Amino acid sequence: MAPPSRSTPSVSDAELIELARNGDRAAFGDLVERYQHVVFRAALAALRSREDAEEVTQEAMVSAYLKLDSFRGEASFKTWLLAITWRRALDRRKSLSDLLRRFATFDGHAPPDYPAPGRSHEDDLVEAERRAQLRRLLRKLPAKFRDVLLLMAAGDHTVEEIAKLLGVPAGTAKWRAAEGRRLLKQKLTRLGYGDD
Repeated sequence: MAPPSRSTPSVSDAELIELARNGDRAAFGDLVERYQHVVFRAALAALRSREDAEEVTQEAMVSAYLKLDSFRGEASFKTWLLAITWRRALDRRKSLSDLLRRFATFDGHAPPDYPAPGRSHEDDLVEAERRAQLRRLLRKLPAKFRDVLLLMAAGDHTVEEIAKLLGVPAGTAKWRAAEGRRLLKQKLTRLGYGDD
């Protein structure tokens, strides 16, 4: 008789972890399915390269599987997995010789600039230049500000999760985000892009 199938949405992370620790590979597969998009977005936020983010996602999942016995539940499984991912992404980022290019581009190309309805071509050109300038300024920010802003921009993480990923208190993560935004706004204003 086949074992009864489980409905993964109703199975908690803790239950899946326990099953995976006891050799149930499908249980770990369920955890991967549950969190792979979040892991990928964190890696993409750090690396700005889809190919590198995919590789780091795979590496992080394998590493989590191999280290599953070390998971103590002090943080959520998602936060623990994201911490593994972030460390791997930072290691990858440090080893890349074209670090600056990766922060200024997406998948090796500048993001597409789509015209906004009701705007003139000149307005679109000014906005495209402003975005390009913002990318240049972002890559020049100190890593402690840049990393928080990139993780927040990914949209998958709470401030508390970002703080745990970076190993800082939540208040520090909030301050770094605010300070990073302030520095970017200040630099854009100095370059003549207004203070909006």
